[in-house]
Amino acid sequence: MEAISDIEILNTREKSFNEKLIVPFWSLAAMLVVMNTTMFNVALPRVAHEFSLSPTVASWIVTAYSIIFGIATITYSRLTDFLPIRKMVLFGAFLLVLSSLLGYFAHTFILLMVARIFQAIGAAAFPGLGYVLFSRYIPQERRGSAMSFIASGTSLGFGLGPVVGGALTQYLGWNFLFVMTAAVLFITPIFNRHVPMEEKKSVQFDNAGSLLVAASITGLLLFVTTFALWPLLVSLITLWLLWRHINRIRSPFIHPELLRQRRFTQLLSISFTAYFINFATLFAMPILLAQVFHRSPMEIGLIIFPGAIITAFASRQIGKIIDRMGNGIVSRWGAIFLLLSVVLFATVASLSVYGVLISYFFMSLGFSSLTASNSNEISHYLSLEHMGAGMGMNQLGGFFGGAFGVGITGMLIVLQKGTDMAGVFQNIYLGLCVLPLISLYLLHKYGKPDRGLVKS
Repeated sequence: MEAISDIEILNTREKSFNEKLIVPFWSLAAMLVVMNTTMFNVALPRVAHEFSLSPTVASWIVTAYSIIFGIATITYSRLTDFLPIRKMVLFGAFLLVLSSLLGYFAHTFILLMVARIFQAIGAAAFPGLGYVLFSRYIPQERRGSAMSFIASGTSLGFGLGPVVGGALTQYLGWNFLFVMTAAVLFITPIFNRHVPMEEKKSVQFDNAGSLLVAASITGLLLFVTTFALWPLLVSLITLWLLWRHINRIRSPFIHPELLRQRRFTQLLSISFTAYFINFATLFAMPILLAQVFHRSPMEIGLIIFPGAIITAFASRQIGKIIDRMGNGIVSRWGAIFLLLSVVLFATVASLSVYGVLISYFFMSLGFSSLTASNSNEISHYLSLEHMGAGMGMNQLGGFFGGAFGVGITGMLIVLQKGTDMAGVFQNIYLGLCVLPLISLYLLHKYGKPDRGLVKS
């Protein structure tokens, strides 16, 4: 009866949802907020020089953004059980614009970090709420195409970020990076008019759970980047407290019953590995191109861009394949492309700029395919009751993986001090080959039961 009830609710909602208008504009908003993540990668050397920051401190401009972004994403997703999506996305856009203005006028490192943190809180509304919105209002037979639109915008954002960030940093200064993100203001009237207004309920939000999640993730990342033992101890304690806490309260920040489902945790692990590889590459690639091939920030962006733009256009076809053939085949090919990419990075990327360009093409295509199909599968797997929590946990797991990808890659670069830079990156990518193999193994295990990726 629950499945019939979910279908009836979805059919009713679909009638009030302007899919053809909202999906492409939501994809555009996703592109802008993802650009905000990657634009600062190429600007970090200049920011570090201006504020006399060490590389470790400067990397927290990106790492802190990723942590806050991940926590805020699941927060928005959890709040969809209580608050209208339209109001939350307008709040996120408003906060993003205000923090971007603050960042434009920031001339101290503290103000820069404050602006980045509030930017992350505002920007997280778009991917977090987008997946829930599409899962609620778009039927399964067309949902793959909608999910691929977000993946398309994300891929384009990853590729455009270094190009736009390199150009603005080189010719206007890093403060202008904040101006670019504020462009989301021009899209919000469409959301205000066409996103359905849902019923508001009394909010039962788990503040303690969200703080424990933030503390545990930050502690682990501090341990990875500093090798100090006290952050690891704090992280382990907060993880233990978090598990006790979510099993005791009625409406926890993270649903323990979902974490007990082996198949759901397999899907979360796949998202973790995909984001880990992609974020590690977007962090390492500018360093490789700058130090081995001596390219400027603008040139670095132009080398990254072709792979991202081709993948953005291919994502529409990826969505159609998902709707026609199911998530399983697309997920497996996405993991295979990621494996091919890291093998190419480990072998030919350090020999030629064209090797980097081709390697990233397969990286971008694999990441887009795997994340779109994996998100779509999660939307099929979850009931409407757990949709907000589950999609938020998937986004949190992804950005958690991305933050770890950046932190561990930076650590491995430092540990190999004295080795030539080409050899450093070869060693890192030989290690990364393990992750797509893990994804392929998890996809194989997931597809074994009666209901799974192959069937969806």
